[in-house]
Amino acid sequence: MMAPTPTKNSLPTRSADFSNLAEALDYAAKGTTGYNFYNGKGKLYASLPYKDLQSKARKLARHLLGLDLPRGSRVAQVAETHPDFIKIFFACQYAGLVPVPLPISIHLGGHQAYVEQLKRLLEDCLADIAVAPEVYLPLLEEAAADLDLSFCGSPASIAGLPQRDKDLNPSGPKELAYLQYTSGSTRFPRGVMITQETVMNNLSAMIKHGIRAQHGDRSVSWLPFYHDMGLVGQVLAPMASQISVDYLSPRDFAMRPRLWLRLISDNRATVSFGPPVGYELSLQRLRASDLNQLDLNSWRVAGVGAEPIRMEPLARFARALAPTGFNKDAFVAGYGMAECSLAVSFSPLGRGMMRDSVDQQQLSEFRKAVPQNPLDKKTAKKVKGFINCGDPLPGFDVEVRDDSGRLLSDRQIGTLFVRGPSVMNGYFGHPHATREVLSSDGWLNTGDLAYRVGKSIYITGRKKDMIIVNGRNVWPQDLEYLAESQPEVRTGDASAFAAPDEQGRERAVLVVQCRGSDEARRAALIKRVQGLIRRELAIDCFIELVSPHTLPRTTSGKLSRSKARKDFLVRMAGNRQETRLRKRAI
Repeated sequence: MMAPTPTKNSLPTRSADFSNLAEALDYAAKGTTGYNFYNGKGKLYASLPYKDLQSKARKLARHLLGLDLPRGSRVAQVAETHPDFIKIFFACQYAGLVPVPLPISIHLGGHQAYVEQLKRLLEDCLADIAVAPEVYLPLLEEAAADLDLSFCGSPASIAGLPQRDKDLNPSGPKELAYLQYTSGSTRFPRGVMITQETVMNNLSAMIKHGIRAQHGDRSVSWLPFYHDMGLVGQVLAPMASQISVDYLSPRDFAMRPRLWLRLISDNRATVSFGPPVGYELSLQRLRASDLNQLDLNSWRVAGVGAEPIRMEPLARFARALAPTGFNKDAFVAGYGMAECSLAVSFSPLGRGMMRDSVDQQQLSEFRKAVPQNPLDKKTAKKVKGFINCGDPLPGFDVEVRDDSGRLLSDRQIGTLFVRGPSVMNGYFGHPHATREVLSSDGWLNTGDLAYRVGKSIYITGRKKDMIIVNGRNVWPQDLEYLAESQPEVRTGDASAFAAPDEQGRERAVLVVQCRGSDEARRAALIKRVQGLIRRELAIDCFIELVSPHTLPRTTSGKLSRSKARKDFLVRMAGNRQETRLRKRAI
């Protein structure tokens, strides 16, 4: 019977102090740890020790070099959670080629939408090689039909390529390690250029100062390999710190989120990350009988990031899982983005979620985070909370600026700018888009709104998502949270944005996926949520109820407010046209 790679490793721990990913793997291969893959029933189906990964990746590298492509050629991979993806990714490292993870199909537009998405990405990265597992290969071949690729096939077919009998020459520190496509939440995805030097710096900072990796650590992940948190945080970081990691596919996690907790329990994992919705989903599907079968006291770093963080759902998770030994102080908030390799900051270990309560009126009217005691019943002031995402990792400079570029002081909200050795070189093939966000002296405009208290960073939302109504600043997450607090609405079923009304005036809009068909109940839901919004935020909001699976998502699975807004405007235009036609008919 197959056994997973062990947790304990006789190899002395090194914290990513290597010049490139190939060198990091060469060292990890001297030990006994590695990657493990579990199916939708929680059964181990593949084990890939780092030693085996090294030998197989080096062999594949010689087959890829047999194509005689220029150094730095792009190898696009449909990023299924499978050993083959990792083998090819590291083969590229040894061959001096650039892997480009492509998303698995999650677009609800179906076959044609996914094929078109793949084609745009292949064209955008100027792919020379395209690889997909057998189940996705017909879609990839359809997407690549009109493109001049040197090779398009499955991982198994790479072994049929001629081998180049020559010493391998891995990518150097200044060469690209990979292209990481952004999620595309506000624009078409861009290929972030990450060099070996850039990613190794971020890995070292995360391992030494973020999670403070320990000998005997073990990780569990269900995050997709095409997302920065999944690739850098849960593929590259474990290898660079020589620890074992256990994988579920995102699809299997979505179907049975309890498996995530079960793997942590069974394998005595110490580190696992996820977006807030992952914790919420696993709690929703948890049964009372599951608590007796889980032992989560080994989980010392329960990382949370990738989305704005709300305290309440995580507090519910901690309370519900307390009988299993889960410690609420294991929560670690983080902030980062693909343009920074991955991480910019981590909150302190062992402190749990640290909430900053501020005066909501000062926040909305003056963009100031004025502290407010949430327990003070003597004031009638409404309070909003933000999570401390910690201090910047070593090497990062961080500033908060207003719209004119002026540096803001503590507790003033503005756009977050970062600079450091983990920041990207730019967007591949898009110099104009690069200049829009990256200055000549290395400052990256993150597009996120934030404030600082001392060195600590508090993220308040995306600048492009901010809703301004009658001169007041409204965070879309607040509208979405009020909708999701209703029993008829699930987490992730609401999207808020600003859109013009028939007179061209900006208004707040909330699109809510609703599963009920009873018109009276639907009308009652709208009235109830509108009442909550007036009471809590003192604004009017137009609410549209739509069918399940209507709201668009990014490649990483997050709701896209910009696409939801675009779809809403199309529906409204169609409704107005239909109304005009009816009037003419009458």
